[in-house]
Amino acid sequence: MAGLPDGAIALVTGASRGIGAAAAIELARLGARVVITARTQGGLEETDDVIRALGGEATILPLDLREGAQIDAIGPTLFQRFGRLDVLVHNAGALGRLTPVSHILPDDWADVVGVNLSATWRLIRTCDPLLRQAPAGRAVFVTESRAREPRAYWGAMGATKAGMEHLALTWAQEVATTKLRVNLFDPGPVATRMRSNAFPGEDRSTLPTPEIVAPALAALCMPREERNGELVRFG
Repeated sequence: MAGLPDGAIALVTGASRGIGAAAAIELARLGARVVITARTQGGLEETDDVIRALGGEATILPLDLREGAQIDAIGPTLFQRFGRLDVLVHNAGALGRLTPVSHILPDDWADVVGVNLSATWRLIRTCDPLLRQAPAGRAVFVTESRAREPRAYWGAMGATKAGMEHLALTWAQEVATTKLRVNLFDPGPVATRMRSNAFPGEDRSTLPTPEIVAPALAALCMPREERNGELVRFG
């Protein structure tokens, strides 16, 4: 199979803007019906408008990845609505405050852990049965170099992304004998809002846009992509 299976369903988190929105639009362009999630209803509607303008189909699913019960309901909801799930792209991420580890506040820590780490575990748990049953299930977790390269003040982001990578790669080993493939995708520096928050003085014109990065991410979702348990970097 060269392209996505007929009737493919793709779930994309953090799809209200940035890489998540661009990935959802690209997967829709490739023929998937895309279920897009984020906390921001307005941003999801903007992504939906672009997808529909391309002739694609999208379903908006507003949710907060810090709310475990909302994530746990995703798998059963997708099964009831569509009877399948072919692609999972977990793009949503939390930067937190860039601060010394000893200064991280409990509420900030809980937010970053909730989005970057706990949500990963819950998404795997709720999506695993459907992805295993898919003709060529694919899961991609968007990561960040700080997970492997510690840097001062990035402790919360780096630690939780490292945990996310560990969970995803462990899952990849556990499904190695199935048709499901699980990989990590590191886009590198991209002109996103999160990047601007981390580097407010940076010249965004020197960075690739999410639309440039999205096709490389979407390629990992294709049935022909047989890599499993790998870290794929953009560029």
